[in-house]
Amino acid sequence: MMHKLLIAGLLAATTIPAHALEDPYLKRAEAVLKRQPIIDGHNDWPGALRGSFGEGWWSQDLKSDSRQYKRPLMTDITRLHQGRVGGQFWSVYVPATVTGPAAVKATIEQIDIVRGFVAKYPADFELAGTAADIRRIQKTGKVASLMGVEGGSQIDNSLPVLRIYHALGVRYMTLTHTRHNDWADSANEAARPQPLSAYGQAVIREMNRIGMLVDLSHVSPGTMKAVLGVTKAPVIYSHSSARGIADHVRNVPDDVLPLVKANGGVIMVTYVPGFINAAHQAWEAARSGERQRLQALYIADPARQGAAMAEWNAKNPPPPVGINDVADHVAHLVKAMGIDHVGIGGDLDGIDSTPTGLEGVETYPALIAELLRRGYSEADCEKIAGGNLLRAMEAAEKVAAGMAGEVPPDVKP
Repeated sequence: MMHKLLIAGLLAATTIPAHALEDPYLKRAEAVLKRQPIIDGHNDWPGALRGSFGEGWWSQDLKSDSRQYKRPLMTDITRLHQGRVGGQFWSVYVPATVTGPAAVKATIEQIDIVRGFVAKYPADFELAGTAADIRRIQKTGKVASLMGVEGGSQIDNSLPVLRIYHALGVRYMTLTHTRHNDWADSANEAARPQPLSAYGQAVIREMNRIGMLVDLSHVSPGTMKAVLGVTKAPVIYSHSSARGIADHVRNVPDDVLPLVKANGGVIMVTYVPGFINAAHQAWEAARSGERQRLQALYIADPARQGAAMAEWNAKNPPPPVGINDVADHVAHLVKAMGIDHVGIGGDLDGIDSTPTGLEGVETYPALIAELLRRGYSEADCEKIAGGNLLRAMEAAEKVAAGMAGEVPPDVKP
């Protein structure tokens, strides 16, 4: 995940070729997204801007085509509007290797980027705090902007920090990233006997109390089940797909899906090629293994390692991944849980590559067109595009209103 490592008319308003708009499904998709624009669960543009430009992002024209940057990006303002994006949860990501006060500092710096571009481009963005805000803002043609903290370690075991993030515009927290923290298990490490500690339960309660969505992307199946047994509000998976289609640890197992349905939660299908296509996942594993082999074989010769790796890449192109793969995950989840529990969370600008046809934020209409082509109704597609997320968010707000008189939990990590 490259950037994470670095920490007038319809034709005039879209990059879709004119002949493509003769596709009746694409025309219908545009109509769907006029009624309910896309609300995407996870985009890493803030970190990508910081990784590419540092504080120099302030001097960048964020309406210009970011595919022309030295390090091309998947997001810019013009393409957000072309993609009919009406709401976006911007990830304020900090690597799991950064912990303690340093993680809090880095999170605040990421929040500053989001609040900065929202302030710099008030005709295009507006901060949102509630589902009602999103509904109002998306009608204006702006992108309702919220934030998601992508890892529980970013609160440094402090509920006051959690509450301050919420005050600054954070509306979900992913409980872990690629490592366990003190109170919840990541999907990327071996399971522990207690996947959610007593303090972790207190974190969930406080998130429910303040109206912050619990995001179960990145966590282990054990933690998923434990949280679903504790939370009073619907959960989301901001960028995960179906393990029943691609057996990747970042996806949601089939035995968890009935629990998500009962909870009223939403799984927001992601675009990450290795998460959604088993052949691509195997290719990534083989490439990783080859890289390790070459590092050991040519331990003192990085240039030779690089040349050999380039040769391997040339001989072993990645398997194709396309819109159909994403739609397959949507279909699996809809079959298991019903139409009310699926959304979209592309993880754009947090990944090195995308499915063909979904190369940037301008391409969401193409995905909706594929779902229509498969027989989903326009009402179904409105739910997937954003309606389901709004329903879950409203339910979480109702829980928070009911808990308004409660005292925050006093539990130590």
